[in-house]
Amino acid sequence: MNEAPGPLLRRGPRPLLLHLTRAMLKSSGSLAAWQSLNNGSPSWSADGAETPPLAESLAHDRALIAGIAAYRRHPWRRTLADPPAIWAEGGSRLLEYSTAGPTVLFVPSLVNRAHVLDLAPGRSMMRFLAGQGLRVLLLDWGWPGETERGFTLTDYIAGRLERALVAAGGPVVLAGYCMGGLLTLAAALRRPDRVCALALLATPWDFHAGDAETATSLARLLPMFEPAFAFSRTLPIDALQMLFAMLDPDGIAEKYRDFGTADPDSERARMFVALEDWLNDGVPLAAPVARECLAGWYGANTPGNGAWRVAGLAVDPAALAVPAFVAVPGRDRIVPPETARPLAALIPGAVLHEPRAGHIGMAAGARAQTELWAPLLDWVRASA
Repeated sequence: MNEAPGPLLRRGPRPLLLHLTRAMLKSSGSLAAWQSLNNGSPSWSADGAETPPLAESLAHDRALIAGIAAYRRHPWRRTLADPPAIWAEGGSRLLEYSTAGPTVLFVPSLVNRAHVLDLAPGRSMMRFLAGQGLRVLLLDWGWPGETERGFTLTDYIAGRLERALVAAGGPVVLAGYCMGGLLTLAAALRRPDRVCALALLATPWDFHAGDAETATSLARLLPMFEPAFAFSRTLPIDALQMLFAMLDPDGIAEKYRDFGTADPDSERARMFVALEDWLNDGVPLAAPVARECLAGWYGANTPGNGAWRVAGLAVDPAALAVPAFVAVPGRDRIVPPETARPLAALIPGAVLHEPRAGHIGMAAGARAQTELWAPLLDWVRASA
């Protein structure tokens, strides 16, 4: 994948100071101080449990630091080589994993490296599907350069993604993962001549379903990021990681404490490192896109309210006229199931698939082949 100017490996969890401070305040029972600093942002509330004794608190803190240290010294490195690129524009490339069979074009999020779908041997959805007789393409958005830093969602969808569709030939099965699902849905509605079927994998739609307060709280943070927008014309990686952390504030510390007890030579440890390297090596988001996503998607819930438009065209799932596959992982903390499930009800004839996995585990976990890859393969063969 396009690693410029990184990769920023082993600097996680990001932002490190946030996670260490959060863990120490929680274990010492001092969350009230943290809450007073939030000033209207999502509340880092205590769970009502009794404040732990000092020795127990210190043990929790030591376990977290030990887990972070174990991650940083682990020898694993990603070694998979990229396949050839059949098209490129700016920092973006269209990678071709195989050349024969029905074409499936995968579109990941703008804020993470594309290789979560091609993580490691045995953990690559791209190579699995390519080995099953599909022509598999992956759009690597790349690092936003000077041009991309001025992009809006319309520029990415009606511009770059549509040109990638043309380069792919077609019509193709278009598959979007997470934020990429929103982009592919809009593109499929705009270019039905280029898309014969659509797969939406852990794709949010109704951002206020389940927990509207958290969504609107994220939107209220937007003014805080304006200095960063003025400086780099992007929402920086650490700011993005902070927003993700707010969706599951205790999860990161818990998983690093757990990792500190793992056998470093185990498959479990290697895959933890692989996924953490990917998470911590994110991609900044163009400032206009960040404003649209935070104020529009999270704040005003424009998709769920039927108000989201791309180049003036309403993005209406009910208008989709091709077969659709909607995967909603039941253990997803990034895109809670209730925010993604409405798409299956809105798209005529959509197939709803509910993997017993989390947001990332569905795509690259130990059970990903059973939970998602194989069901998706069967659907593509029936639909393409």
